[in-house]
Amino acid sequence: MESFFSLPRSEWFFALFKATVSLFIIIDSIGNVPIIISLSSNMSEKKRRKMLSRASFASFFLLFFFAFLGDSFLRIFNISLSGFKVAGGVLLFIISIRILLRGSWEEEKIDPESSGIVPIVFPLLVGPGAITLSIVLVKEYGSLIAFLSILIVSVINYLILINMSWFYRVMGKTGAVVVSRLMSIFISALAVDFVVSGLQELISRDLTF
Repeated sequence: MESFFSLPRSEWFFALFKATVSLFIIIDSIGNVPIIISLSSNMSEKKRRKMLSRASFASFFLLFFFAFLGDSFLRIFNISLSGFKVAGGVLLFIISIRILLRGSWEEEKIDPESSGIVPIVFPLLVGPGAITLSIVLVKEYGSLIAFLSILIVSVINYLILINMSWFYRVMGKTGAVVVSRLMSIFISALAVDFVVSGLQELISRDLTF
């Protein structure tokens, strides 16, 4: 795997763009807007913004943690990246089908004491798919691209969340569901790519023995 700085400038930006878009799609903060509004309906606007600010920072640190320490967990359990790609791809595909069919997650109301960590941070913003993708991004593109993509997406998510009332008025519930389902198609395509890539690596590895 080539390091970030060994890539030509055009490939440098394309790798960052691809990583950022992939992570933004799998998190799907825009599609989650009506869900979060529903979950926080018993909060005042001030408390909601405070809670969402905390949730945004928490999601960033959680993604960062799994991106850079997730590989250590794989080594502890002796799991190869190729196997993880296949398993993660299957998981992403299941998630995409669920979103495509239901249009959203189904969660209970937010417990005010949790400050939105559950279910907004996990599993809405940082679910199994985002965790899987963050680990794979480090392996595929290197630490710097993974960090920058997590940072960029976290900033975008923060801006979307604190202004979600405006997004909801513009899109409406139907529009948000359409966006969510459209994103699920991209997630499924990404999942298939992971599975195919992982299987190719596993087959290639087995043939060398």
